[in-house]
Amino acid sequence: MKFAHEKSRSAFSCGALRNAGGQCIIIGFVHIENMARLLFWVRRRVMQISSRFTVAVHVLICIETFKNDHKVTSELLASSVNANPVVIRRLLQQLKKAGLVCVRRGSGGADTARPLEEITLLDLYRAVECVDSGALFHFHEDPNEHCPVGRNIHAVLDARLERIQRAMENEMSSITMQDVWNDMKKVMM
Repeated sequence: MKFAHEKSRSAFSCGALRNAGGQCIIIGFVHIENMARLLFWVRRRVMQISSRFTVAVHVLICIETFKNDHKVTSELLASSVNANPVVIRRLLQQLKKAGLVCVRRGSGGADTARPLEEITLLDLYRAVECVDSGALFHFHEDPNEHCPVGRNIHAVLDARLERIQRAMENEMSSITMQDVWNDMKKVMM
């Protein structure tokens, strides 16, 4: 929706931007000429790991919990996650593409495609997270080369950030969904 500012007659746009988890992060009036710059700025500063990862874990645990007693539909999963079924269907498609779930069209339901001991947290993370070039951290793109900090910040941080990401991925690869399921069974009793 566009509005004309009373004094300058400049075009403004009203809207909201949502992060990958669907949370509203900006709402308001923005000058149309600044909209492209604003969208670029927001996309670059939104945290890389979204709630999709934890929702994916939640969904797989729900499938395992309810598959023997209920048809596991996107509506059932959405009621547990407290999300819109459309969001769950999109997530299920990502998990299906990664070979982690089987989804039957219509109201057929969902099931895991592999045993839980063969699915790691890293598998889920890679299936649902959209990180640029596989990198967890996004580095600001144009540090000032005339500044001694700006000129050298990549050399100081890049290897450290890569180590942090590798450590996270190594830990995630050591935890299976069976581990999570076993812990869930303990607390549900």
